Amino acid sequence: MHVAVAGLIAAGLLKKEFNARSVVIVLAVTAVIDLDTFAGLVIPGAHRALLHNLWLPGLVSAVLVWDHRRGRLRRRWGQWGVRTAWVSVVAVTFAHVLLDAFFNGANLLWPVHNQFYDLSGRLILTDQRGLVQTFVEFERTADGTTVAESTAIGTTGDTHFRTGVDPDPGGGVDAGTDTERIFPVADSGSLFIITAVGYLVVAVRLWEERQ
Repeated sequence: MHVAVAGLIAAGLLKKEFNARSVVIVLAVTAVIDLDTFAGLVIPGAHRALLHNLWLPGLVSAVLVWDHRRGRLRRRWGQWGVRTAWVSVVAVTFAHVLLDAFFNGANLLWPVHNQFYDLSGRLILTDQRGLVQTFVEFERTADGTTVAESTAIGTTGDTHFRTGVDPDPGGGVDAGTDTERIFPVADSGSLFIITAVGYLVVAVRLWEERQ
């Protein structure tokens, strides 16, 4: 799913710089973010925190802005290198970090602020309540208005995501149990369609680029 959405971003933003090499870089950089799944095997809570945060693409963006005045990237790789780098940053941010944040949650500000945010929700328009969003929910307490527990779901110490690499992050399964390893491809029909369209668009663009 991440790679498919990154493919759509690459097809839309790379423009004249779209070719097999540039699209592979964008897709690979986007996929690399999930390497923190393996880090989670030794660092509790590392998955969706170590690399699933906004500091990483923010730092790379700052470096690209800093380099813009010096032109080192452009001198070595030309406009192709500059656009590929920026599209990779956009793909990582939207096709992976934020996509996960809006699907079960991510630790967006780790390590500065250790808090997983689950932005799963919906945006609806009703004839009685007007425009309603449930991505970020709030609740009133004695100390004032705070982010609800349904949005701020926990920290690296108590929030762990089950993956095919680590199917039992909490260690709650009996030692002798043959735990099933699940590697999700698409968790709904709509996500499957988006995934299929993403790969199709990249394939068509590559075919056209070679003609």
